[in-house]
Amino acid sequence: MAAKRLRINEEIRVREVRLIDAQGEQRGVIATGDALNLAKESEMDLVEVAPQANPPVCKILDYGKYRFEQEKRLRESKKNQKLVKMKEIRMQPKIEKHDLQFKAKHVKEFLEDGNKVKVTIRFRGRELAHTELGKVVLDNVLGLLEEGTYVVDRPPAMEGRFMSMILNPKSSKK
Repeated sequence: MAAKRLRINEEIRVREVRLIDAQGEQRGVIATGDALNLAKESEMDLVEVAPQANPPVCKILDYGKYRFEQEKRLRESKKNQKLVKMKEIRMQPKIEKHDLQFKAKHVKEFLEDGNKVKVTIRFRGRELAHTELGKVVLDNVLGLLEEGTYVVDRPPAMEGRFMSMILNPKSSKK
């Protein structure tokens, strides 16, 4: 965990701090030594929660428990993130109808799984003179997919010997 390390107790090297006590109440600006004594009396730590403030804001709390809560919150936020993978389907401009349907079915499955899909047409030799055939194939792929299940992230474009487009799955949040 690359959590930012906070200064605690004797690590706080400023003359005075804005103190928040263990109950969460503002105590105002007081000397750092007095704040440390208050923390020791309540058997807790003095933690600098906002070092960029002037004077820095410190809170009296149990540092171990506080760090555990921060890490727990970080784990929860990571668990809710969805990692989107990019899948690629390659074909040629002179693809047969059945092969095109088969590849379009795979594109549809990838989109249903929540992955981005890059559909690529590879041109070889003299095929480069007829790049419009590649555009027709990509349009046919879009025609075979159900309308509303995808969003064209990047329309068909040439990249050297390849023509490709990127499809995103339509978000299912309502």
